[in-house]
Amino acid sequence: MDRHVLSLIQLFLSVVCGGLQQPARKCNETYMMEKLPECGQHFEMRMNTVQQDLWCNLTEFITYYDLFSLCTKLTAEDGGCFWPNTLAERFITGIHRQFFSNCSSDTVSWEDPPDEILTTLILVPIFLTAAMISLVVWCSKRGDVFG
Repeated sequence: MDRHVLSLIQLFLSVVCGGLQQPARKCNETYMMEKLPECGQHFEMRMNTVQQDLWCNLTEFITYYDLFSLCTKLTAEDGGCFWPNTLAERFITGIHRQFFSNCSSDTVSWEDPPDEILTTLILVPIFLTAAMISLVVWCSKRGDVFG
């Protein structure tokens, strides 16, 4: 087939296929801000089934938070908006303030690892260093093999 004919076919297909794409929608922020509170209400309803002293334990509500996150994402996408966007982030931050404001820890508790792990963490680099030095010395004396 002639090269020019092939190029024309490719051009025609790209125009036809490009015409089938949906036009970009503008973000409907009003729709999104009307629907996001529904996500918050569902999350609040689920969080009320968790004891309040367990709200800082992620394993207790991770499924609920995942559903909340998915809800905000789908709501933003239904409104033709990217996710996360500024409005969704503000809404999510408000939910965080409502449920997780007391979860931050001001004091950091540092603990030493167990002696077995600490010994391993110290000795492994020492042995690796000694092995690498030995390998370099051995290779430098064996010039006939590597040289």
